[in-house]
Amino acid sequence: MKLWDKGFSINKKIDIFTVGNDRELDLIIAKYDVIGNIAHAKMLYKIGVLNKSEIESLEKELNNIARTIEDGNFTIEDTFEDVHSKIEHLLTEKLGDTGKKIHTARSRNDQVLVDMHLYLKGELKEIKQLSQNFFDLLIKLSKKYQEVLLPGYTHLQVAMPSSFGMWFSAYAESLIDDIYFLTAAEKVTDQNPLGSAAGYGSSFPIDRTLTTELLGFKTLKYNSVAAQMGRGKLEKSVAFAMSSVAGTLSKMSMDICLYMSQNFNFVSFPDELTTGSSIMPHKKNPDVFELIRGKCNKLQALPFELTLITNNLPSGYHRDLQLLKEGIVPSIQTLKSCLEMIIFSLEQIQVNTSILDDDKYLYLFSVEEVNKLVQKGTPFRDAYKIVSKNISEGKFNPKKSVNHTHEGSINNLCLDEIVKKMEKAMHG
Repeated sequence: MKLWDKGFSINKKIDIFTVGNDRELDLIIAKYDVIGNIAHAKMLYKIGVLNKSEIESLEKELNNIARTIEDGNFTIEDTFEDVHSKIEHLLTEKLGDTGKKIHTARSRNDQVLVDMHLYLKGELKEIKQLSQNFFDLLIKLSKKYQEVLLPGYTHLQVAMPSSFGMWFSAYAESLIDDIYFLTAAEKVTDQNPLGSAAGYGSSFPIDRTLTTELLGFKTLKYNSVAAQMGRGKLEKSVAFAMSSVAGTLSKMSMDICLYMSQNFNFVSFPDELTTGSSIMPHKKNPDVFELIRGKCNKLQALPFELTLITNNLPSGYHRDLQLLKEGIVPSIQTLKSCLEMIIFSLEQIQVNTSILDDDKYLYLFSVEEVNKLVQKGTPFRDAYKIVSKNISEGKFNPKKSVNHTHEGSINNLCLDEIVKKMEKAMHG
C-alpha cells in the first residue's frame, strides 16, 4: 500500500530503489507516528471532520497499535512503503471509512516532519541525561584523584605538572559546552510542523495551536513553507550537537589509549574490560576506547554528510530528503552506546598514583623553579636562563610538588562551581 496509490503499480526496481531502508528505520519512529495520528485525529474532531464515534474508535485503535509497537510486535511488510501507509492500512482494515479519513488535511511530508521532531526531541533528552551521568562520574573521579599528579604535555613532550583531578574535571567542564549545543538543537526540535501539509498549508480550517499543545511542543512552526524547509535543517542542528559530544568522547578515548600503553602506564582497567592478541599473550588492548574514538570520529562527519545532501535544494519537498533518516537515526543509537560504554568502563578505571617517581618526569617542574626565583625577586627572563643552565649542566633537582591557587588550577579545581555551571546548562 502507498499513500499516493493511483490504482496502478510501478516497476519493482523503482519501488525497491525509492523505498530504500525506510521500513527498517520507520520501526524506530513508529510510536511517534501514532502520537501524531492521535493529535491530528483529535484536531479533526474539533473542526467537525470526525464525529464523536469516529474519534473514539480511532483513538482506541491507535492506542492498540501503540501497544503493539511497545511490545515489539509491530512490523512493516514489503507490501507497505513506510510506517505511515502501514498505520493507515491498519486503521482502514479495522474501521473502514473512518480509517480513510485520518489523512484529511495532512500530507506525508508533515507526518515525517512531526515524527522526526518528536523522535529527535526525545532522543536529545536521553543524550543530555547520559551526558549528565558521564559528567557526574567525571566529577566523582576528579574528587577521588585530585591529589594525584600527572604529567602535562605540549607537542607530546613532557611539559608541566597536571593532575588526574584536573584531567577528569577538564572533560567534565568540556561536556557543558556540548550541553549548550544539545540545548540549542532541542529548541529547533521543539516546534510543531504538523498542519503544513505538503508545505503550503490546507484549505481546511485546521487548528494548529491545538495540535501544538497536544503534542507537547513549546511553539508552532508558523509558516508552512518554513516548516517544510525545516527538513534537513532539523537533522543538521541535531547532528552538529551530537558531533560536539562525539568530539569530547573521541579526545578522551585517545588520551586513555595513550595512558594505557606501557610507555605511559598512567591508567589501567580490569582484564575483563580489555581484549587480547591472537599471538601475543601479554596484550591488554583498549578496544573499547579505540572503537569509541573511531565511532565518534565518524559521527563528527555526519553534519557535513547532511549538509551535502540538502545543500542548494530549493524550497519545497524533494525525495533527496528521505536520505536524511538513514544518516541521523543510526547515528543517535551509536552516540548513546558510546556514552553508555565510556561510563561503564571509566567506573572501573585504575589510576597509577606514583607516576612522577620516575625521573624522566623531572623537568615537569622547571617552570615551578623559574617561578620560585621570580617570587624571590629575580626578573623572569634571568630566572628562565638560570634554570635552563642548571638543566643543561645536570644540576636541576626540584621538589616534586606544586602549589597552584588560582581558579581552575591543580590545587583549586573549582569543582563546586563547575557542578553549578552544569546545573544551569541542563536547565537552560
